[in-house]
Order: sequence, then C-alpha cells, then structure tokens
Amino acid sequence: MINAAHIILYSTNAKADRAFIRDILGLAGVDAGGGWLIFKLPPAEIAVHPTDVYGKHEFYLMCDDLEKTLTELTAKGVTISEPINHQSWGKHASIQLPSGADLAIYQPLHPTAYDLES
Repeated sequence: MINAAHIILYSTNAKADRAFIRDILGLAGVDAGGGWLIFKLPPAEIAVHPTDVYGKHEFYLMCDDLEKTLTELTAKGVTISEPINHQSWGKHASIQLPSGADLAIYQPLHPTAYDLES
C-alpha cells in the first residue's frame, strides 16, 4: 500500500536550495548520506487535471493564510517572484529559491483532501 510521496525538485544550486528549505522554510530533514538532505513535508494531496501536454507536473506548497506567510518569508529575505493572484479555487504566488527557480505556494479556498485526517 502507498504510504507516502517523494517529490524531487531539480536545482542548478542544490546545496543553496536545500539550505533554504531547511533554514528559511523550516522543514526538518534527514541526511541520506553525504549531505543529501531529504525533507519531511506537511500533509499532501494529489489532484489530476486534464491537459493536452504529456508529462506535465506541478508542485505547490500550501498554507492557511497566504498574505501572512508571504509577510513572514519576506521578513526572512525571501523574494516574492510572482505576486498573489486570486482565483476561484484559491490564492497563489511564487517565491524564489536561491538557485533562481520559482516555488509556487497557495492558499486553497476549496475543500482539501488533507482535511480528511481530522
């Protein structure tokens, strides 16, 4: 039976992005050997959206209050690379990793699967 998900972010500066995830986002992790950090994520969910493009995947961090979260992150020196965009399903934005890659973050305004754990 499936008991977890493993997500891989590819980076041109993996060391800096790992430090960012550990130190700025505050995610705990383990060293899988040789400094190869693997981080524990909060509860997750998966959705399947229709597309005509083969093999497209997206990864979003989720939060309860996007404005508050972005304020906390900018106070830590994080760059907001895409400002808040309001949609019927939620509010989303992007933050910039040290490598320059964007990491999407959103506040859902719809029921979420992780609420099933309650």
